[in-house]
Amino acid sequence: MAGALDGKVALVTGAGKNIGRMTALTLARDGAAVMVNGRSDQAAVDSVVAEITAAGGRAKGWMADASDEAAVAELVEATAAEFGGIDILVSNAGLRRQTPLLELSLAEWREIMSVALEGAFLLARATVPSMIGRGGGAIVAMSGISNHVGTPNRCHVSASKAGLEGLMRSLAVELAPHRIRCNCVAPGAVDTRRGASAGAMPSTLADDGIPLGRKATVEEIAATVRYLAGPEGAYVTGQTLHVNGGLYLT
Repeated sequence: MAGALDGKVALVTGAGKNIGRMTALTLARDGAAVMVNGRSDQAAVDSVVAEITAAGGRAKGWMADASDEAAVAELVEATAAEFGGIDILVSNAGLRRQTPLLELSLAEWREIMSVALEGAFLLARATVPSMIGRGGGAIVAMSGISNHVGTPNRCHVSASKAGLEGLMRSLAVELAPHRIRCNCVAPGAVDTRRGASAGAMPSTLADDGIPLGRKATVEEIAATVRYLAGPEGAYVTGQTLHVNGGLYLT
C-alpha cells in the first residue's frame, strides 16, 4: 500500500463496520497507518486490522468508548506510541436511535450526546497537540442528513450532529494557524447494515425520493472522507460536505 498518505497516521473511531470500516481501509490503501477503534465488537475491529495488514498496510486495533475521557486519552497515547503521532482524526463513532420526544429520557438524550458530540470534543482535544507537533493535520467528523431535513423520532441524534457541525466550524477557525483542517461529512441514505436500535430506515430516505435513485455506498462516503483528509482537500476547512444523491440541496 503506497500513496498520497504515506507517512501519515490516522485514528478512525467506530471503525469496525460500515462507513468506519471502509474509511479505515481507504486511508490505509493510500498509505496511512491506521488505528482502528471500536467500542464493543472486538471481532469486527480485529477483522478490519487483518484486512489492512493482509494488503501490506499498517494497522492496530484498540477498544475504547469515545465518550470516556480516560479511555480517549489511552487510545490517543496508544496510537502515538504505536505509530509516532497522529495526523488524521476521523470521528465516526455515534449511536443511532429512534425514540419519540415524549418517550425520550434525559439519560438517553445524554447518551447520544456523549458519543457523537462530546466524544468528538474529547478526541479533538487529545489529538490536536500531536497534529501541531507534526506541522498540521485534518479532523473529519461524521454528521448526517437528519439534522438538515428534520427526521421524526431522532431529535437527540439530530441535535448531536448539529452540534458536531458547529464544533467543526469553530475549530476550523481556531486551529487554522496550526494548519489543521476541520470538516464534516453528512451522508444521506447509505446502504449499510443497520443495528436493531437504529430502527427502520426513515421513509424520507427511501430510494424513490432520492434524485439519483439509490442509496450511497460506503465506498462513496469513505472517498469523501479521504478527500478531506488528504492533500487534495488542503484548502477546505470549516465545511459540511453533503453526500446524499441530491436528496438535500445546500
